[in-house]
Amino acid sequence: MVLRPLGKTGLKVSPVSFGAFKIGRNEKTKYEQSYPLPTEEETSRLLNGVLDLGINLIDTAPAYGLSEQRIGRHISSRRREFILSTKIGEMFEHGKSTYDFSAKAIANSFERSLTRLKTASVDFLFIHSDGREVAAETIAAIQNLKKQGKTRFIGLSGKTVEGARAALKWADALMIEYHPRDKSHEEIIEKAGEMGVAIMVKKPLASGQIPAQEAIPFILKNPRVATLVIGGLNLEHIKQNLRIASGV
Repeated sequence: MVLRPLGKTGLKVSPVSFGAFKIGRNEKTKYEQSYPLPTEEETSRLLNGVLDLGINLIDTAPAYGLSEQRIGRHISSRRREFILSTKIGEMFEHGKSTYDFSAKAIANSFERSLTRLKTASVDFLFIHSDGREVAAETIAAIQNLKKQGKTRFIGLSGKTVEGARAALKWADALMIEYHPRDKSHEEIIEKAGEMGVAIMVKKPLASGQIPAQEAIPFILKNPRVATLVIGGLNLEHIKQNLRIASGV
């Protein structure tokens, strides 16, 4: 598997990363088909299988239900084998999302994430945007966590082109939606590449609406893209995605 550079971080990443949404949450999703949450045994087999395939970035968030604690429970012993990404700002409890981007909430949320993940630090910490402009207080809070060594790099998991453009001033990485049906971030991807800001593509299959054979080659043809964050509960599907990515 040919690894791709993550901007100017010095890290290299598998072209397909694992999005850990489905191992922790099955309420209020954007997927057309419903699904049961995997058991602990199934989760362990899946997460370890993903690492065994050579996928070396796992992305999670507090808003992903049980996801963080399951990652901590089943693969924290393999922490050196993968790049770990989580987020601050959004919580999902009792069937709905709430947002708090204050410095105090960010610090408290992130400490809980570290406890659940059973790690002293993460590699990437993203602001989990709700589409509003990111406040200076929020940026300062996440920069402070980086200064403390609790995260190596920081970034924005955004919703708008304007938000991504503003984040180029301070972010090490951007997580954006980009696929054949949504090319709105192409200018941002180019600019980020020039600046050395890493690009991770979220929802590359448009929440299951675009075939992997169509979306993956399209996205990876762009040399500025570092990796596609794709979720799933079927290890065979993940293998197929890797095979498609390897052909690009």
